[in-house]
Amino acid sequence: MPWQSGAKPDNAAVGTPASGAEEAASKSSICNRQAMVEQLQTALGGNLGLALGYTLLAVLSSQLVLMACSAAARMVHERRQQQLDRERLETLVLAAKYRYKEAQEVIQGWNGYRKFTVSQKSGECEDVFSFYLMPHDRKALPPFKPGQYLTFSLEIPGRDKPVVRCYSLSDSPTRPDCYRVTIKREKAPPDKPDVPNGVASGFFSDHVKEGDLLNVKAPTGHFYLDMTKNTPICLLGGGVGLTPMLSMAKAVAESGSKREVWLFFGCRSQGEHMLREDLNKLRRFENIRVVVCYSRPAKSDVKGEDYDREGRVTIDLLKEMLPSSNYEFFMCGNGAFMKALNDGLEAWGVPEKDIHYEAFGPATVKKKAAPATTTAAAGPACKIVFAKSGKELAWSPAHANLLDFALEQGLRIESGCRAGSCGVCSVAIKSGSVDYIKPPDAPPEGGSCLTCICRPKGDLVLDA
Repeated sequence: MPWQSGAKPDNAAVGTPASGAEEAASKSSICNRQAMVEQLQTALGGNLGLALGYTLLAVLSSQLVLMACSAAARMVHERRQQQLDRERLETLVLAAKYRYKEAQEVIQGWNGYRKFTVSQKSGECEDVFSFYLMPHDRKALPPFKPGQYLTFSLEIPGRDKPVVRCYSLSDSPTRPDCYRVTIKREKAPPDKPDVPNGVASGFFSDHVKEGDLLNVKAPTGHFYLDMTKNTPICLLGGGVGLTPMLSMAKAVAESGSKREVWLFFGCRSQGEHMLREDLNKLRRFENIRVVVCYSRPAKSDVKGEDYDREGRVTIDLLKEMLPSSNYEFFMCGNGAFMKALNDGLEAWGVPEKDIHYEAFGPATVKKKAAPATTTAAAGPACKIVFAKSGKELAWSPAHANLLDFALEQGLRIESGCRAGSCGVCSVAIKSGSVDYIKPPDAPPEGGSCLTCICRPKGDLVLDA
């Protein structure tokens, strides 16, 4: 029938019973949950709070275990890190000790002979060669003082024993990779045909080549420039005696010092003008004056280009060019060259402490001997006995040293550097004592003397 106003639709008519069913179901569900809670409380003895406490305790315990494990892991990591740090520190300490030891070895040089490779052989001028030496073991080189020299032990064919010679270092001490020596072949003087040519210098010139190995002692010598001072210096080099002078001048130049330097170099002509490039480079420094003197210039030699003054390096030249005598003087050359300059400087009023010299071999300077305190200078009153040779001879104060005296008497005493360094001329003293002209670089064994630099104090018996 048709719907009329005020009447409910069909779905509304059945809605009330449906809502009642849902409500009943909801109540039933609540009752069921309450029953479950009651059953759980019954099962737990009514101690629900205690159960929750246990649960919380279990959770906390697990967290504590995790924290403990994490802490243990951190401790293990920290211990491992500490161990690594200790090992790293020990490694650094060992490395530092090694570097210190290596540095000490570099500073102190080395004992005995060390192998060096000739890395370069360069011709400087007639009969003059420069040899560049690198350590065969490739270890660091000790620094040297400008003016010092190297000692070589040379195995020369036909010689029963090694020939020992010393040669000045000719380059700057600031060069760390190699040493340089410049050597001139020594020929017999024209007026002395019985004197042999230089054995060692000839060997270097004719036989030593690039790649060869040489036995070399560490740099040494009391003749050197003190780089801590700033006093003006005058360097005097004759011939190959230029080499230590050049080392000194280059040391001043490369140090950046403004120390006043005069360098006088004497040779005969351009044919003997060694190390020319080095000398020209020194002219660029305002505080360094270089004066090259040719005693016998060739027609092709140009004054002002090849050389500065004609003639020898003399005391008159020094007086002319130097503003005063207030210099430290260093000289190296043959005996005549140095004797003339030494006498002239002393006459000019230069204190003996400001005159320094160096010479090797027969060119040894016969400077004033130390004041005689015994009968050493009394001539015939002093007897020298050479026990092995069975000779008894009268000492003459005209001789510079015992070695020269023995050689002139026809006695054979082995020698090397003739500068008190190599020890080859050492002879045992059976009785008596000696005076040294200069301190030995390496003092001999007790009861022995270095004949090249000593004189007798009185009667003397030598085991020679």
